Amino acid sequence: MKLGPLHHVAIAVPHIEEALPFFRDTLGFSADRIHELADQHVRVVFVGDARQRIELIEPTDRESGVAKFVADHPKPTLHHVCYVVEDLAGTLGQLQRDGVELVDRVPRRGAEGMIAFIHPRASGGVLIELIDRASLRDSIP
Repeated sequence: MKLGPLHHVAIAVPHIEEALPFFRDTLGFSADRIHELADQHVRVVFVGDARQRIELIEPTDRESGVAKFVADHPKPTLHHVCYVVEDLAGTLGQLQRDGVELVDRVPRRGAEGMIAFIHPRASGGVLIELIDRASLRDSIP
């Protein structure tokens, strides 16, 4: 497997509206619009620019994986890192053949393209998201 560039770092927050002013006003990052991903039970917003991007991720229920993560980490904290890959379906197939534990065996729709997650147990504790380059929104390099 060959990873492409880092796409973003995600920070889990209890409330986007409370966390956003620091990243936007204090650090001077521009903010995208807030996206709700109902099927994933989260709201997300990307801040930054073409060189550096942070995804703020907020749970919208109490039972999702992100909600449980936020319950364990009530202050904003690192949730996952995301890398671009050229062929997400092919990458997932190779990872499965190599015995890597996955959260997603097939790509699913994310806020900015088709995504999948590698389980944190496979990486020693870090949740890794992969995003398919061909599915990225036009505004993403």
